[in-house]
Amino acid sequence: MGGTLSKLADLFISTVPTVIFVFLLYLIFNRVLYRPLAAVMKKREEETTGAMARAREQVAASAEKARRYEATFQGARQEVYRQREAARRSMLEDRQAALERAQQQSAALIKEAQAGLAAEVAESEKELLAACQSLGRQIAARVLGTPLGEG
Repeated sequence: MGGTLSKLADLFISTVPTVIFVFLLYLIFNRVLYRPLAAVMKKREEETTGAMARAREQVAASAEKARRYEATFQGARQEVYRQREAARRSMLEDRQAALERAQQQSAALIKEAQAGLAAEVAESEKELLAACQSLGRQIAARVLGTPLGEG
């Protein structure tokens, strides 16, 4: 057993420089390569995360602007509809007023024409009555054989 222990001790002593070399290599690797690489990767991740956060904020701001523009556009569209409806109502009211004026004028013209016709009828009746009376006198004078002036 003494030989085995001595062989193990020799093996351990022969591996110590290798272990020290691997440990030193680890430290050098850690300082020269791993830490700078980890720092660059961390910085890149932070930049990427920051860029994505900024992009999300910009998307949210754009969506809010689009919503505001849509609301403004909708308000403007409703205002145009209100104005169009007011103009349509005004036009209908003007047309109705013009129609009523035309009806009133027509009624006045009809009354005036009826009054004129009534005056003409009355005048014609007077003339007809006078003509009938004159004709009646002429007929009576001829029937009776008397001159027209004597009657």
